[in-house]
Amino acid sequence: MRVIVVSDTHMPKKAKELPKRLLEELHTADLIVHAGDWQSTHIYKQLSSYTRIMGVYGNVDDHEVREMVPRRIVTEWEGYKIGIVHGHGDKKTTETRVIEEFEGEELDLVIFGHSHLPLLKFVKKTMLFNPGSATDKRRLPYYSFGVITIDDHGLRADHIFYNHKET
Repeated sequence: MRVIVVSDTHMPKKAKELPKRLLEELHTADLIVHAGDWQSTHIYKQLSSYTRIMGVYGNVDDHEVREMVPRRIVTEWEGYKIGIVHGHGDKKTTETRVIEEFEGEELDLVIFGHSHLPLLKFVKKTMLFNPGSATDKRRLPYYSFGVITIDDHGLRADHIFYNHKET
């Protein structure tokens, strides 16, 4: 199973189109996950044209997006339990809010966004994964998105970094 993970696309404010580097990978996906801050339903419709999609809403998403997707998801892929949430809220760091969001649930992977900062780390036995942003890198040197792979070797997460977001 190959999952392309994006977050914080903020479209059309931060980009009019999805970056070419991301589009190249979308054709390989069995599933696309968006971890919030879509900003408009246009991106949902575009991503849905590639394959199955699931996602959550973020703090900048309007009423229309919030009606299309939930605030959080707990799901299972190939026997692995996955949590998805944007990670916004008051006080604390994004990472702390995300950990607390799924406290008491035994998850293999938690996907989140909000900070625009790519992250891959373990907290106990749970992998935390933030794909960064494909369209709004802020002060970082690269734009990014993620790839989750589940195969005979287990569950893996990788970032894809690139310099230019233009198509």
